[in-house]
Amino acid sequence: MTPRSLDWRSVERKLTRMRRLLDQLVALGPFDARRFVDDPVAGLAAERLLTLLVELAFGVNSHVAVAVVGRAPDGYRESFLLAAEAGTIDRALAEALAPAAGLRNVLVHAYLDVDHARVAEATAAAPGLFGEYVRAVAQWFAERPDAG
Repeated sequence: MTPRSLDWRSVERKLTRMRRLLDQLVALGPFDARRFVDDPVAGLAAERLLTLLVELAFGVNSHVAVAVVGRAPDGYRESFLLAAEAGTIDRALAEALAPAAGLRNVLVHAYLDVDHARVAEATAAAPGLFGEYVRAVAQWFAERPDAG
């Protein structure tokens, strides 16, 4: 089987969308657990923005993992670890982002009652963590001669 080539245009579209989502998340303002109760529409918007950020990162991570590492991740959490293995992000960032996969699963599948304090923490951390993710991936691709 021929390995998949890296498609920068596809990744660039995802990173651009992630930047926009991060701007929208910041524009919502700060969250605490109480705001999810008092302003449920803003809370749902924050939850959706977090979910989309993880989904887009998973798409990027999966693409790079298949092309560089030669295997697809089994899940969202593993996708961040494979991104570090491929070199797109460092291991510390991968480990910091990996818990977002679990939060995404809770939000999407409603496995449990949503812990609004945890979502508020994720909302506060997302601009820094996912912002660094976007910068690192863009830089990695910029340095790759085989990214077409």
